[in-house]
Amino acid sequence: MSPSPKGFARREWGRLHTTVRTALVTRRWRAVPMTLAAVCLTSVFQIVQNQHWGYQPVQDIGSVRAEDPLWLALLRTPLSLFVPALDLPVWGALAQILLVFGIAEICLGRWRTLGLAYVATLAGTLYARVGIALGPDHPLGLPATDAQVVDTGPSAAVVGLAVYVCWRYGARWTGALVVVAMGVEVLVKNNLAGKEHLAAIAAVLVVVAVQSRRERRGPGQRGRESRPGTRSWKPPMMS
Repeated sequence: MSPSPKGFARREWGRLHTTVRTALVTRRWRAVPMTLAAVCLTSVFQIVQNQHWGYQPVQDIGSVRAEDPLWLALLRTPLSLFVPALDLPVWGALAQILLVFGIAEICLGRWRTLGLAYVATLAGTLYARVGIALGPDHPLGLPATDAQVVDTGPSAAVVGLAVYVCWRYGARWTGALVVVAMGVEVLVKNNLAGKEHLAAIAAVLVVVAVQSRRERRGPGQRGRESRPGTRSWKPPMMS
C-alpha cells in the first residue's frame, strides 16, 4: 500500500515543522535575530548601491570577481552574501534569506548557520577560478569572460543551507529535489551562477559526509571526544 500524502508529509517535514513552529510560537522574532539582521543588512546594501554615491563603496567591500586577487576575493566574500545582484529583483534575495536563513538559524543555531553559509559561498567563489582555468571546453569549465562577472548574493549559501538542514532533519526527498533542481538549472542555463550552486552543494555534502562518518564511530571514540573538559555537539537523532 502506498503511503498517504499526509503520512509522507509527516515523515518528511514533521520534525522540521515542529522545531520551527515551536521556536516561532515561544520566542517569535527573538528566535531569528541573525536572520533579521541579515535582511536589514541586505536591504541597506540594496539602497546604498543604487545611489550614485554608493555603488562604488558597496563594490569595494562586497563585490567579488574571479579576476580579482585571491586575497581580495576572500576578504570580500563574507559580505558578498548580503549584496544583492543588480540584475535580479531584491525581494528574491530578501525572501531567500528570511525563509532559509531563518529555518537554519532555528534548527542549527546562528553560528553554525553562518559557518555553513560561508563555506557554501566560498566554494562557489573558488570554483569560479577553477572553472575559468579549465576553460569552456571542459564539462566543469567556464568561459574567460566569466572572470569579470560580479558574483554577489545569498543564493549559494541558501542552496547549501537548504541541503544541510534537509539532511539533518531527515527531509531526504526535499534535499534530493533541491539538488536535482540545481542540476536542471545548469542544463537549462549553463552559467556561472548555476555551476556555483552545484559547487556549494558539493561543499556541503563533504561536510555531511564528514559528520556522518564521525557519528558512525564507535562508542569508545565518541566517549573520548566527549570527556570532561571538552565541548561536544550532539546532533538531533534522525527520524
